[in-house]
Amino acid sequence: MSEVLKDPLIMFCAGVGIPILAAMNAQLGSRLGSATLAAVLLLSVAVLSALIFHLILGSSAKSMIFSHPKHLYFAGCLMGFYILSVTTIAPRFGVGNAIFTVLLGQMAAAAIIDHFALFGAARNPLSIMRVSGISLMAIGLIIIQRA
Repeated sequence: MSEVLKDPLIMFCAGVGIPILAAMNAQLGSRLGSATLAAVLLLSVAVLSALIFHLILGSSAKSMIFSHPKHLYFAGCLMGFYILSVTTIAPRFGVGNAIFTVLLGQMAAAAIIDHFALFGAARNPLSIMRVSGISLMAIGLIIIQRA
């Protein structure tokens, strides 16, 4: 399969996994009586899975793990925040509402990151079409919440 098809397919599957992750971890948090413990367990499994993939696939990035700018490791804190937030909020807000709101935040942040080429991203200036699309998503969220 060509990279042109494979990359979007992988990202689509990752997107499919996010609401499944949210629903499953929210249920685990409810059963455990602790969203934080569910988040810790989920992240522990994620670390173990990533380590296994690293060992299987190999990597040339074995040296100087901590020689990179420290702010780049903040992404781990953001992942923990996401997991804990969705585990806590999805049971009462609804998985669909939670994920749609997350998606809206992702689109807004991605547009800003691309516009200013932050964190080494390719520059992709904001256009009226992009702003319109994000605005339509926000309107959709309001409609969904009132239904």
